[in-house]
Amino acid sequence: MVSKLRNFRLALMSALVLGTLPTLAQEAPSLDSTTSEALPPSAADTAAALSAELFYDLLVGEMSASQGDAVNAVALLMEAARQSHSQQLYQRAAELALQSRSGQRALMVADEWQKNFPQSREANRFMLQVLLMLNRVSESQDALSREVAWTPAAAKPATYLSIAQLYSRASDKALAAAVVEQALQPDLKNASLAPAAWATIGHLRIAANQKDLALQALKHAYAQGPRSGATALLALELMESGVSSAEPMVQEYMQHQPAPTIQMAYARVLMAQNRLDNALEQLTRLLKGKPDMPDAWMALASLHAQQANWKKAQEALQRLESLVEKMPALAQRTQALTQAYMLGGRISLQQKDYAQALNWLEKIPSGIDTLNVQSLKAQALAKLGKLAQGRALIRAVPADSEEQEVQKRQAEVILLRDNDAPQEAYLLQRTLYEQLPDDANIAYETAILAERAGKIDVMEKILREIIQKHPDHHHAFNALGYSYAERNIRLPEAKELIETALQQAPNDPFILDSLAWVEFRMGNKDRALALLEKAYALRNDVEIAAHLGEVLWSTGNQERARSVWHQALIQDADNETLRTTLERLQVKP
Repeated sequence: MVSKLRNFRLALMSALVLGTLPTLAQEAPSLDSTTSEALPPSAADTAAALSAELFYDLLVGEMSASQGDAVNAVALLMEAARQSHSQQLYQRAAELALQSRSGQRALMVADEWQKNFPQSREANRFMLQVLLMLNRVSESQDALSREVAWTPAAAKPATYLSIAQLYSRASDKALAAAVVEQALQPDLKNASLAPAAWATIGHLRIAANQKDLALQALKHAYAQGPRSGATALLALELMESGVSSAEPMVQEYMQHQPAPTIQMAYARVLMAQNRLDNALEQLTRLLKGKPDMPDAWMALASLHAQQANWKKAQEALQRLESLVEKMPALAQRTQALTQAYMLGGRISLQQKDYAQALNWLEKIPSGIDTLNVQSLKAQALAKLGKLAQGRALIRAVPADSEEQEVQKRQAEVILLRDNDAPQEAYLLQRTLYEQLPDDANIAYETAILAERAGKIDVMEKILREIIQKHPDHHHAFNALGYSYAERNIRLPEAKELIETALQQAPNDPFILDSLAWVEFRMGNKDRALALLEKAYALRNDVEIAAHLGEVLWSTGNQERARSVWHQALIQDADNETLRTTLERLQVKP
């Protein structure tokens, strides 16, 4: 999953300590008249000549820069910097070197600047920035160690977060984590700094897919700061990545005046894990202390919608709207209202109140998040029998690039797919596949739509091509195996395919559901039931519920089967898998 938490956490950062260097004044050094008169004639002449030469270098250098000649511009400014021993001129040369997108030129400037001003923090930061830009991570440790050492203690937590962001972009993420851990060694011995420093290392270990080392970092952070927000954020990220043993540390933090933003993050992780009752408990507690927090009301409205509690969802949405309208900043208010109106549109679509969905969406000013807004409007129109009008809305969205054209076509495919037009959806998706044959995700969607359009051979051919080209694409393994299980053919091969997918994505509830289904087809009902119970506990999904109900029914537990199906019908009575299951078994829950 896309790591929502990571995005949420980075959004909480202070201004980057290691960001782009500011532009400083660029006045050429000059000697005043009193100084010139006091010098002997030869010295005065030399100073005047030096001043004139500097002025010439600066003038021609800036002219070269304005004409796009970065090579001469940097060379002339470097010469002026050497003559004047001016850090400002080194910095100007460094900026031009970066703007020219020549990493080697920027590194040459950084090296000379740092040698001439070894105690300059600006020079050190620039050197660090250039080394990371060139992906020379192992060479950046000295510069990083100096930056950490020169940072005042009060500013270090913000610096750690900036370091995590900078080093997470490295291609060798394990090396990046190791370099940062080495640079932070002095701070790991400081009781007040250790929790945040260990948390920084832990975030980078997760980025490197070294969850065991990340968990070790969390334990160190927790040992020295069990109530630290940095510790809690690392534990939340580990929770999100599937490390359930991190949750007790989050819960410990939540017992002692948690920061509202971190409490909000915890609720979001719980919602993503489909632990809606636990998420509701956190949101209720949060809103009791912070009743005017728009993000919490937004999450609460979404949570109630997932539980099909439409009345409470609408009430939360109305409270959200009233809070957002009071925001003083126009841009912030517009963005928040747009999110609220889009959520209102989605909730109304789930309620099948398509006219109300359009009412919500019409409140959004034109030009904001256009494709998403028009796609939701198109869905409402299609449900009202106006599919062609909905397609026209999507097609009318302007596109400034090939990527945006692809996004428009994908939105139209989804509209057709979700509104009983599988043939048209497949044909349109096929054009994307032919345009971008090496895109594994587009190929996968094409295969799934081919199956819906009744083109089973095409589906199987594309999925096998994906598996061959992208052996780590677990969705393709799962889809092919499930297709065999659903048709009750080639069951040993189906099981092997699905188990391969599960190895790549352990505890994925949909893959567990597929494996359960093939076990059920093979007559292993107890094994199928255990897998489905686990999948259903991980995600309360309608299709998983349909399968769980059928296995329960076949084992004689008809009362529980009816209960599971009844809850699924409340969520989505139109789900095809659920509907066909109940019709085939002739059951009315």
